[in-house]
Amino acid sequence: MHVPFVDLKIQYKNIKSEIDAAMAAVLADTAFIAGKYTTAFETDFAAYLGVKHVIGCGNGTDSLEILLQAMGVGRGDEVLVPANSWISTSETVTTIGATPVFVDNHPTLYTIDVSKIEEKITPRTKAIVPVHLYGLPAEMDELMAIARRHGLKVLEDCAQSHAATYKGRKAGTFGDASSFSFYPGKNLGAYGDAGAMATNDDAIAERARMISNHGQIAKNTHAIEGRNSRLDGMQGAILKTKLPHLESWTESRRKNAALYNTHLADTGLLLPVAPDDARHVYHLYVVQVPNRDEVQAALKAEGIETGIHYPTALPLMQAYAYQNHTAKDFPVAASQMDKLLSLPMYPELTEEMIMHVCRSLRKSLAAVVAPA
Repeated sequence: MHVPFVDLKIQYKNIKSEIDAAMAAVLADTAFIAGKYTTAFETDFAAYLGVKHVIGCGNGTDSLEILLQAMGVGRGDEVLVPANSWISTSETVTTIGATPVFVDNHPTLYTIDVSKIEEKITPRTKAIVPVHLYGLPAEMDELMAIARRHGLKVLEDCAQSHAATYKGRKAGTFGDASSFSFYPGKNLGAYGDAGAMATNDDAIAERARMISNHGQIAKNTHAIEGRNSRLDGMQGAILKTKLPHLESWTESRRKNAALYNTHLADTGLLLPVAPDDARHVYHLYVVQVPNRDEVQAALKAEGIETGIHYPTALPLMQAYAYQNHTAKDFPVAASQMDKLLSLPMYPELTEEMIMHVCRSLRKSLAAVVAPA
């Protein structure tokens, strides 16, 4: 049996008539750059999150960079980021002239370890970027308390946490602003690159919107130098059409995760942890596996696609060699690099597929993991 890691074709097939109609409307109106379809999605997504402002942009990476600028972060500042994340979280800090300062991740939650944040704060620290990794929100109460004590801005990276909640509040509504990616494979995905910025702060929203549209406050009136990062009308229409399905897709992901949890419970593997006060939305279902590469190869032979998120902790990448970090500086992230394995996860997974994955994983573990 073939089990893809993610299947975007089946999602499109299930809502084809809605998507085709939305795309046809954009073509009929030739509303290709920003425009009414993008505005409509921004309005709907703001209402869904419960925030005042959503500003669409070109992609999730741009949204991080633009928001950091809009918050006043720049050259000479330091920004705390987790050691385990996609490089967008840290490269956007460097791009605006600031310095990323890495914080180790929690050993079972995988999000930034809030107990290790304050030891990294210096007089140059300006902001914290918690990543709600794999679909689980970071421990935001403690993080926000630290930020308030030290007068720091908080930018939530919600690229993997659409519809996630922490203590009843949606991820992306705790900090000064939040960044969303709508890369096609995300829980809420476009049909190309797309992103958005969310905030309740009028000043941040105004500046972010200007930066993303060449610094314009009106056509041909440029208050500042900005950039070109606008959400296409086609992507806006697609996202608006998909948004009403997000809750049902999320519950399907959670049901699939529960099946994995049940059928892998006695394997001895470290399965995803979902605290009672958080709604994990399982953008990724990540397990820690000994002899990970051999197990992954064995699963591939059984027709099962898997992923590795992420094979190298950010501070140990060549891109950050200038910071002279070693594995000892980030013992948790470093120790997990060769163990993390992402199993297939998407709403349309069937129980039969999940059972095949679980049986094959057990078989793989027995075959390639030496007895203790």
